[in-house]
Amino acid sequence: STLSHLRRTNTPIGRDGKIAKPRQLHNTHWGLVCPAETPEGQACGLVKNLSLMCFVSVGKGGGPILEFLMQRDMELLEAYEPVQNPDATKIFLNGTWVGVHTNPSKLMGTLLDVRRKGVLPAETTIIRDVRDREIKIFTDAGRVCRPLFVVNNKEDDPEATGRLVLTQDHIAKLHEDQNILANAAGTMSDEERSKAIFGWQGLLDNGVCEFLDAEEEETAMIIMTPDDLEEHRTLRVGGELEPAKADPHRRIKPAPNMFVRQWTHCEIHPAMILGICASIIPF
Repeated sequence: STLSHLRRTNTPIGRDGKIAKPRQLHNTHWGLVCPAETPEGQACGLVKNLSLMCFVSVGKGGGPILEFLMQRDMELLEAYEPVQNPDATKIFLNGTWVGVHTNPSKLMGTLLDVRRKGVLPAETTIIRDVRDREIKIFTDAGRVCRPLFVVNNKEDDPEATGRLVLTQDHIAKLHEDQNILANAAGTMSDEERSKAIFGWQGLLDNGVCEFLDAEEEETAMIIMTPDDLEEHRTLRVGGELEPAKADPHRRIKPAPNMFVRQWTHCEIHPAMILGICASIIPF
């Protein structure tokens, strides 16, 4: 109850309003706001709770990222000549147009790589709008983000392409963390413990998981479970799926969509859409 109260959000609208739209659940709430936990009565739908794994960004300064972009051939807005280079991609940093770039694909790949290696803060949002020829980068506070597994789409390793970046080695390190913490219970400081274990920060620094906010999710292809991802990969390489087991309690899911060429992310677990109180109900 205490944790749930700390993750509560309040919509600043009069409680006696007759408009239903602000109270209704919206598609963009998926994974960010609990669909079940809301009070009855006048506050119904206006008081919400954050989902289990989502958090609100604290915010970082944009100066280091601006320098990083300038070192990677970004042309500053003051020096930009639209007549000479009309097809250049605009680059926005926290809503401000700071410059343009002539090779957005390479820049986007570089930005994603450095974020997944822990060079950029994990809560940094990087969005590429291909149609409008824009790259938007956000480091400000107040964005609601949630973690997702990253799917490997690099073509240099055909065996790993289309699979999760998460491997058995990462899982073994997480199991090893439990032994380290059990043996060193009460003898390590918080700083020593964070250095000794792989943990959540290790998953972020190895590019296994990354945080996406609602706007970056618009440009991502997210699959529901790792099993669904493996099914999609099997069909793409010409394999056949095993017939579904006759289990009345299995999850209802659509048939794999063969028109989807690749997925970029995978849900950690479908139950992560729930809040704290909704997830402890045993049915």
